[in-house]
Amino acid sequence: MDATVWLTIAAVVALGLAITAGVLLVRVFAARRLLLDAGIPLRDKALFWVAVIYTVSPVDLLPDPVYLDDIGVLLLALRSLHAAAAAVRPAAAGVAAEPAVAKKAGTA
Repeated sequence: MDATVWLTIAAVVALGLAITAGVLLVRVFAARRLLLDAGIPLRDKALFWVAVIYTVSPVDLLPDPVYLDDIGVLLLALRSLHAAAAAVRPAAAGVAAEPAVAKKAGTA
């Protein structure tokens, strides 16, 4: 393989990592409103902040040119945060929806 092939492979890998990092950055900023939500357990909020600190810290499981461990830790923390929000929100929506159903049944 000549240098052009290796350069092309490196460019494709770098582009893939850049796209993944961009998507991850958008999800991190979207998670901000979940972090401000009072119904989300503190454990899930703390897990997210620990993942952010791990991502920016110089201590890694894999060497820094390979960001797979950082991306994986952040994705797991975001998944946990979104799962906690999904567990809290349907309960709140169900409580709010019950009186409306009771009013409808009483008037019919």
